[in-house]
Amino acid sequence: METAKETAKATLRKLETMIAHTPSIHRPWWHWLALSLVVIVLDQITKSLIQKFFVYGESMVITSFFNLVLAFNTGAAFSFLSDAGGWQRGFFIVITLAISIFLLWMMRKHPENRLLCAALSLVFGGALGNLYDRVVFGHVVDFIQLHAGGHAFPAFNVADSAITFGAGLLIMDSFRKPTVQPDSSKASR
Repeated sequence: METAKETAKATLRKLETMIAHTPSIHRPWWHWLALSLVVIVLDQITKSLIQKFFVYGESMVITSFFNLVLAFNTGAAFSFLSDAGGWQRGFFIVITLAISIFLLWMMRKHPENRLLCAALSLVFGGALGNLYDRVVFGHVVDFIQLHAGGHAFPAFNVADSAITFGAGLLIMDSFRKPTVQPDSSKASR
């Protein structure tokens, strides 16, 4: 007599086999840009709302570990180079554009890898959300602040969250086994 645990394991094995042998539906790579667009829209709406209701530097305690705060970042992550005198704005714009082109190229090159494309589209959307701020305002609008034990993590935004989550997915993808096996006939040539 099979236990519930054994039944569940058998069912999972069957599902894994079905998924592994089901041909994936390959959508064009640019369909992933819809996810990027969602990130950009959410990022810009939340930044607009925080600027509408807060003044620069204002903070509101939401929970014992989370504040809303209006902060402007002229630098990169964790305010890196924020006090560099202004040259960093153009530098970060050029770097963001170059990285964005690379991300698009990677999505186009690997449309069958859904995890990779999801990760790249999250990073792309986040990069463009912050790029918009940098071009239009000269700084990135940050408003989420986490804190604990008297220490506060630097403020961030939806775009930063998407970039971070996308980077995590990229790390996960790097540990996965390739789903497409190399063509052995090409290797013997």
